[in-house]
Amino acid sequence: MVGAYRRTIRHRVLILLVLAVCGVAAFLLDISTGPSALSLQDVLAGLFDPSRLAPSEVTIIRDVRLPYALMAILVGAALSLAGAEMQTILNNPLASPFTLGVSSAASFGAALAIVLGLSLPFVPGDWMIPLNAFLCAFASVLLLEALARSRAAGVQGVVLFGIALVFTFNALVALMQFVASQEALSQLVFWSMGSLGRATWANLFVLGLVMVVVLPFSMRASHAMTALRLGEDRARSFGIDVRQLRFASLLRISALASTSVAFVGTIGFIGLVGPHIARLLLGEDHRFLLPASMLCGALIMSLASVASKIMVPGVLLPVGIVTSMIGVPVFLALILRRPERI
Repeated sequence: MVGAYRRTIRHRVLILLVLAVCGVAAFLLDISTGPSALSLQDVLAGLFDPSRLAPSEVTIIRDVRLPYALMAILVGAALSLAGAEMQTILNNPLASPFTLGVSSAASFGAALAIVLGLSLPFVPGDWMIPLNAFLCAFASVLLLEALARSRAAGVQGVVLFGIALVFTFNALVALMQFVASQEALSQLVFWSMGSLGRATWANLFVLGLVMVVVLPFSMRASHAMTALRLGEDRARSFGIDVRQLRFASLLRISALASTSVAFVGTIGFIGLVGPHIARLLLGEDHRFLLPASMLCGALIMSLASVASKIMVPGVLLPVGIVTSMIGVPVFLALILRRPERI
């Protein structure tokens, strides 16, 4: 038994290493893909030996492509981690920030800032849209959390309430679009498509800081979430406070999802597909499922970023369109191949 357990652990660690290597390869492919004719060797030289390239090429690599590719990695990892935790605590395979209203709430917050021209005295103008998107997304998760703590509503009630939030915020966004000016409408539509083009070093720092703060708490709760997959009664028999576990997890989900959506707009299916791929590869042990979900989400997002640059020559598609296009067939393939594991 001990030998079999150790072989299982080594196998899972090997899968994590393979996912990490694939993620690094996709990251390098993302940096080396673009309208400028820069090879992978040029990109590596621009990162580690910039004296070999022209200043304009170094600027393209370090100030345009590198933030873009890093944002894809961070957003994919954050949304997939949030999706994995949400699916576990709600015991619903369709739970994700996109399907339970967090992304829709962020879109509504951005619509308010764009259409109404909201401003605060000590907040730079270019930060108002992500700030308002973050606040609305955070508020939506707090509503879900409050319902989850209510004795009158079970897990299924939380899921149904999240679906209701999706329709509510979509209707409010449509109302904002109806009353918006032509300029505000075009800006809002582009934002709602989801784009990595707004990536800056300041945005990367904020999202990276959120990941660094949240991840240790997620890993600390991995044993409890693994027990929760056996059922709430079994988890309580192990001495786990399920309500407290769900509350803390929803707080982490709110920080990850709302920050990601605030910076890049609406990105669909990453938080849904990434955890399912990780679960098919590694099972329900959250010590490995959570980091594998992050790696799968980062890998999918990087590949989607590459696809957004090459699908239409000369045009940079919003990455949210690409994730939705590739997410549907991938998810259907997962369901048809292993329906009992979804």
